[in-house]
Amino acid sequence: MIYTPKWWWQNSVVYQVYPRSFQDSNHDGIGDLKGIISRLDYIKKLGADIIWLNPIYRSPNVDNGYDISDYRAIDPTFGSLTDFKELLTKAHELGLKIMMDLVVNHSSDENEWFKQSRQGKENPYRDYYIWRDPVDGHEPTNWGSYFSGSAWQYDETSGQYYLHLFAVKQPDLNWENEAVRHSVYDIMNWWADLGVDGFRMDVINLISKPAVYKDVPTAPGMQYGDVEPVVANGHRMHEFLQEMHQAVMAKHDLVTVGETPGATTDDAKKYANLEQTELNMVFEFEHVGLDGNDNPALGKWSDKKVSLPELRDNLVKWQTQLNGKAWNSLYWNNHDQPRVVSRFGNDDPKYRVVSAKMLATMLHCLQGTPYIYAGEELGMTNTTFNSLSDYRDLESINAYHQLVDEEHLVDGKTMSRYLAIHSRDNARTPMQWDDSKNAGFSDAEPWIAVNPNYSEINAKAALADPSSVFYHYQKLIQMRHDLPVMTEGKFALVNGNELDEQVFAYTRDDGETTLLVVANFTKETIKREYAAGQGKLLLSNYEDDMGETLRPYEAKVYEFSSKR
Repeated sequence: MIYTPKWWWQNSVVYQVYPRSFQDSNHDGIGDLKGIISRLDYIKKLGADIIWLNPIYRSPNVDNGYDISDYRAIDPTFGSLTDFKELLTKAHELGLKIMMDLVVNHSSDENEWFKQSRQGKENPYRDYYIWRDPVDGHEPTNWGSYFSGSAWQYDETSGQYYLHLFAVKQPDLNWENEAVRHSVYDIMNWWADLGVDGFRMDVINLISKPAVYKDVPTAPGMQYGDVEPVVANGHRMHEFLQEMHQAVMAKHDLVTVGETPGATTDDAKKYANLEQTELNMVFEFEHVGLDGNDNPALGKWSDKKVSLPELRDNLVKWQTQLNGKAWNSLYWNNHDQPRVVSRFGNDDPKYRVVSAKMLATMLHCLQGTPYIYAGEELGMTNTTFNSLSDYRDLESINAYHQLVDEEHLVDGKTMSRYLAIHSRDNARTPMQWDDSKNAGFSDAEPWIAVNPNYSEINAKAALADPSSVFYHYQKLIQMRHDLPVMTEGKFALVNGNELDEQVFAYTRDDGETTLLVVANFTKETIKREYAAGQGKLLLSNYEDDMGETLRPYEAKVYEFSSKR
């Protein structure tokens, strides 16, 4: 019997689809809506409840759709509004919900709002964006863009700069302007009225800019400073989100998750509070920032491996500090992160399957709503690019040119190694459906190269193998649907586990049932007393149970009665 929580999204599982890379139906090498429709049965078989779509709006695609030129139109690359309505209908018939990506910190410079805004200071849309006069003949501040270079772009016509925290062609919207906010709410209500079930909100905690714009500290050798500390979690954030909630969410039964770089647990307790006055949950970045470079000037570009104690401490912090106060989102992967089995597991063919299952077990048994990125359920790995010209990701290309060619902070060989580990393109290679040409994604040349290992790692092979990563994810999803403790149970580390450098062991307890989760994070065979086979073994990534002995990347879930 499926357990029904207080809010329907609490024991739901989200499956993220990057439309451009999921399934091509019209032979142009780019995934599209009809391609997604053709694969709905696959997502349903996995057991997911919600499909999160990366942006499908009309866009020049400077940043793969995160630069929106028309918020009410589907980009022709992906199909038409009719195709989208068909997707909604067929998904709903299967019991699947659709969550859209909402990108409203910035728009495209080809959006009609910005076209009007740059016409001049008297235009009614001028204040839809953030314009500032030059200071001493240069940019208003030394803020750096997330995509390298200055966060300001000079406009010759008006003699002012506009702010773009991301690409030059992604000007930031001015949320201080009430007209901007209500224009956004109108867009959200339009999609909700169409039948959309929720929104994932891109960098939503950057919308409240500082009251005063001033320079920020710069790292040695850097011309521009890190802007995140001054633009994230701004002074009007909660006001804006509460206003949005009243204007949109209070009128519809939606699921909402905010992407919130730089957010702390204290921030999250407000954004995702259980009184439901703002968002349902947030994506935090702490656990995926642990392997960044020790040199702040290089940011995430690094080859550092995260230790289990570091990772565990962070996951434990979010589990314990949000408990009873806010709701966690649980994720390893998305379109901006490298593949988890390559990053936190072991993608050597000898260990790939067991380590992928271990990581899935570690994450899905925590409290919160799990997110699965397309291909994660197959154990897809990071890819291999031979040269910079193989990359499509603007962030990766810009970072190479800035750090190697312009600032000489790292040599080309080292930067290429960093890109191979952390580039967003690792997650954006086409979905691996089978071992036919182009992995069954398209019969035309794909927009980005398919991972060469698709002949071994693909959905067709996974579905034919009862012991595949796919079926392990399926079992984890079913457990979340069936067992109240997966949603309601309080998290606690097993006594003494905080000192263990190899094993993550924790419990979930709701007063009726206790789950014990034990995960060996290494390729070593080791012994642990708390791995003894007491209670009922619910799930394992090995076919048998050796009790205290934990084999490489072994993960086990035991069930006990809390009343014993």
